[in-house]
Amino acid sequence: MSKISSKWLVVFAVLFGTFTVILNNSMLNPVLPEFMYIFDSDAVGVSWILTIFMIAMGMTMPLTGFLGDRFGKKKVYLIGLVLFMTGSILGALSQTLWMVITARAVQGMAGGLMMPNAMALIFNAFPKNERGFAIGVYGVSVMVAPAIGPTIGGVIAENFAWEFLFLFNIPFALLSLFFSTKYLKPTESNPALRFDWKGFALITAGVGSVLYVLGQGREFEALLNVSNIGLFILGAILIFVFIKYELKRDEPLLDLSVFKIKTYRYSIIVTSAASIGLFSGLFLLPYMIQEAFEMGLVRTGLIFLPSALMSGVFMSIGGRLLDKKGPRVVIPTGLMILASASLALGFVELSTSYWVLMAIYIVHGSGLGFANMPATTAGMNKIPENLVAQGSAMNNLIRQISSSFGIVFFSVYYEIRRGQLQLLEEISTQEATMQAINEAFIVAAVILVLAVPFAFKMKGFDEKEE
Repeated sequence: MSKISSKWLVVFAVLFGTFTVILNNSMLNPVLPEFMYIFDSDAVGVSWILTIFMIAMGMTMPLTGFLGDRFGKKKVYLIGLVLFMTGSILGALSQTLWMVITARAVQGMAGGLMMPNAMALIFNAFPKNERGFAIGVYGVSVMVAPAIGPTIGGVIAENFAWEFLFLFNIPFALLSLFFSTKYLKPTESNPALRFDWKGFALITAGVGSVLYVLGQGREFEALLNVSNIGLFILGAILIFVFIKYELKRDEPLLDLSVFKIKTYRYSIIVTSAASIGLFSGLFLLPYMIQEAFEMGLVRTGLIFLPSALMSGVFMSIGGRLLDKKGPRVVIPTGLMILASASLALGFVELSTSYWVLMAIYIVHGSGLGFANMPATTAGMNKIPENLVAQGSAMNNLIRQISSSFGIVFFSVYYEIRRGQLQLLEEISTQEATMQAINEAFIVAAVILVLAVPFAFKMKGFDEKEE
């Protein structure tokens, strides 16, 4: 390890930990029906295994900027890693569904502490002209873990006791703890910082309410539920009040002044659009393959892996190009590739070969690699060094909310549109499924194209803001 640059050891250390967090979350997706059988529960009860993780992580993220500045980013990241291992052990020892859900809440809080600080630690280790490539390498974990997670989860569920879905995390987390303790450099801390309790109460209640409704709103009936509508409106109001309150604070929980920086603001728009592009594929493709093409789980899982690998490759290439050529060369290109692939998926037919579908999704992955992490890096490069942790926390939080919005939109659109097509045009379920998914992908392509002008307005780290 002595021959490896110390700054790359930072990437290696945090990559291990965040990869484990994301992998564990995606591992559980295909085995939820198994938990229904194990704990004699229904789909609603079991869905909390995923929903609570998303809510807990979203509610914790606003804290990470303050905690990183107050206690040091390395210390907060290590606490998150230990907390994630604790949640994994609790999950393996659970005797009831609600114990599993509690363990997942602990894991979600850990993820909320780790993800923003991981990026902030990398930014602290690298100069601005090298961050694109470093974040590109780190971003491989973000893309590959969701792709291989369902396959690994399925293998564990079929061959081992369900507890191993949680125990699987421990060796990787221990390795990450070892490397992180050894190679992450302590960052400055400011013990004099005061905690903004009112801001914390407003943002956690607001974000928690919105994410709860989005987690429940994947079915049209749930979305129209009066209590869910009321809770969503309440959450939106609390977030609005939080923004107004924080702008008046001398020591805010989240320093919203970073949004005055145009490139950071544009990067949020671009990454939100890219996240919608990502999750449109993750949500819609399994329905296309299983419901329209009537293929099995193996082919469903297989289609994601080469796309994720290509995304990782292009993320590294895009990061290198970002460092050398700036954002306007890489990010608009990525968005257009991503939009073109989404549009192509909008014209897939029942007669289309599975391998053609895979090829289109590989192109989709390459566009995502060019657009997503490079946009994040370009935006973060423009904010002051003392606000990197704050910027990373807000970037992750907004991406989490936009991803949830995307999943809700596409799930509701798919459900309603497929029903309409079957009722009004009297076509087969396969045909209705395919057409509804085609239309949803076209909508995703339009959203991505709308983000392109903002990508062209982004500035490089060595360019002045207007």
